[in-house]
Amino acid sequence: MTDILHAAESQLFDDTLSTELAMPVAFRVGSAPGRPAAAEALLRSLAQVEDLRSDDSHEERGELPLIVQRMDAKLDLMLALLGRLARQHGDDLPLRPVRWSRRGMRLETGARSGAQPGAAGVLCLQPGEWLPEAIELPVTVVAEAASGTGGCFLWLRFDALDPGLEAALERHLFRLHRRQIAEARRARPDPA
Repeated sequence: MTDILHAAESQLFDDTLSTELAMPVAFRVGSAPGRPAAAEALLRSLAQVEDLRSDDSHEERGELPLIVQRMDAKLDLMLALLGRLARQHGDDLPLRPVRWSRRGMRLETGARSGAQPGAAGVLCLQPGEWLPEAIELPVTVVAEAASGTGGCFLWLRFDALDPGLEAALERHLFRLHRRQIAEARRARPDPA
């Protein structure tokens, strides 16, 4: 985890689960009507698919008939190909380093957004790396500051979300955090 000393860090990330990763995300100043039901549906569907494909289920997958395992592998390939095709024909969100919690997100941007603290905005993000579908979340600018590496940090707090969307978002964050822990364990050298 990166140590960044700013008051906005504690507002968004103290005493709550957070994860750091690079993901397709963009911020726009201004309010938008949003589509919380569509965002919740996408996050719930993504959760169902990823839970079925999770690394924790390898023991169960080994018990599946070989034909089902092959179908699962073919479906994975098809989804990856469809995602790549859709990205070629759509507007890609820029890949940015972020820190994300249930309260909000810090993104690293190349330039200042010009948004003042308290300004309303919309955070567009692609929650699944293999699914080129984005969700839009209403946010409020908490702060913006130079990153020290030529870019800027932008801290955004989620506005009041519907309870269903908030629960789906927390579940998604938990899965991302669990996946990062599993990857870190695999990357550690075996002591034996």
